Amino acid sequence: MHTARFTLDPAFTVGEVDPRLFGSFVEHLGRCVYTGIHEPGHPAADEAGLRTDVLALVRELGVTTIRYPGGNFVSGYKWEDSVGPVDERPHRLDLAWRSTETNRFGLSEYIAFLKKIGPQAEPMMAVNLGTRGVAEALELQEYANHPSGTALSDLRASHGDKDPFGIRLWCLGNEMDGPWQTGHKTAQEYGRLAAETARAMRQIDPGVQLVACGSSGQGMETFAEWEATVLAETYDLVDHISLHAYYEEHDGDRDSFLASAVDMESFIENVVATCDHIGARLKSKKRINLSFDEWNVWYMSRTNAEVSALDWPEAPRLLEDVYSVTDAVVFGSLLIALLRHADRVTVACLAQLVNVIAPIMTEPGGPAWRQTTFFPFAAASAYGRGQVLDVRVDSPTYDTKRHGTADLLHATAVRAEDGTVTVFAVNRSQGESLPLEVALNGLDLTSVVEHSVLADADPEARNTRTEPERVTPHPVTGTALADGTLTATLEPLSWNVIRLA
Repeated sequence: MHTARFTLDPAFTVGEVDPRLFGSFVEHLGRCVYTGIHEPGHPAADEAGLRTDVLALVRELGVTTIRYPGGNFVSGYKWEDSVGPVDERPHRLDLAWRSTETNRFGLSEYIAFLKKIGPQAEPMMAVNLGTRGVAEALELQEYANHPSGTALSDLRASHGDKDPFGIRLWCLGNEMDGPWQTGHKTAQEYGRLAAETARAMRQIDPGVQLVACGSSGQGMETFAEWEATVLAETYDLVDHISLHAYYEEHDGDRDSFLASAVDMESFIENVVATCDHIGARLKSKKRINLSFDEWNVWYMSRTNAEVSALDWPEAPRLLEDVYSVTDAVVFGSLLIALLRHADRVTVACLAQLVNVIAPIMTEPGGPAWRQTTFFPFAAASAYGRGQVLDVRVDSPTYDTKRHGTADLLHATAVRAEDGTVTVFAVNRSQGESLPLEVALNGLDLTSVVEHSVLADADPEARNTRTEPERVTPHPVTGTALADGTLTATLEPLSWNVIRLA
């Protein structure tokens, strides 16, 4: 196997990592909320019914911004149903997931959940622009954020929340380009509604930060045209445009699956190009950033049958993918793609947080445990803060059916404020180790603090309730730094974290 190489130099950077890049997503879908984060009566539940074992894992995961309450769910959401005395809240049909929503967990409980995670956990609230509009968005904003002295702010106080929630970041609907979305709209229809909503929300708070709906995926027939039309209406009124992408292995084509980040990086770069084109056309000096507020490995091909078989149950088991080592390596590669574009991707949300295509799994009345995907996210959140260095790899390549020729090495590096550097690297080869050399120019680094790898002789190995620690990262020996060059060997099909000081 030929050696893969790249050079790191502090003079060549991509940009500063926004902490919001390590966000996640809680939707009223399946067991994400009920028996996930919220389960009164569980042995580990606190006085509010939040599972403290899950809270501990969420803190360990290192999530920041948490998007809520959807997702497809939000397009049928009546925020008023989720506030006030719990026993007076109505049950509603959730058209998105053919389930019954009890509203036992609502807006106040969401804010309380974030506070218990810690000060790094920031709310990211979606408003319903599917079946509702400007007036309802303003009412929600007033209820959540106005200090006091109005009908809705005083109503919040009467519900036990005297202090405003201080929600700064808002999503203007969800996946409105998708025919599956309740209240689906054309780009022109959505663009006008989003602009009207944004303009009105800024009348309440000029500093509000807004995310317009981009395409639900690069494969949508309206992709790019949708962004261009929406931004033509909203460019001066919003701060971000959203991207959503999920990846899975198709028909045993693991080579293509391992190169999924090729598509993700293409998606990001194409949306950036579209944003900048509209900015130029409008002669605007403003720059629209990207909110990649849904991303993950998701075996979506199984979902339609699961949902169509439901008859309006409460909190059914849905989208509970159990992730393998292979899935975790692809997942880590997607994290690398986000970091490599940190100059424009300033918000990202792993979908979702618990049970539903999630890094954390629970059993009702039972334990909580880490999926394989937990480990790359926790490492990236812990060590991926600072300046992303420009990494241009010279790597052996391989051919894929879906993504053409791809590098076997996918990598990035982040330089922390204290000068330490962390290299994140994936070896996409299924059968061979990959020698790596990294030239370090202008970096005062003398030692390898740690080389940790997630890999396994069985690429299908998973963590389960009965074997919750079957897969964990393990240390690598032999990685060295001498004469300004880092040398390492990356195991086959592996996610690697190499910390240098």
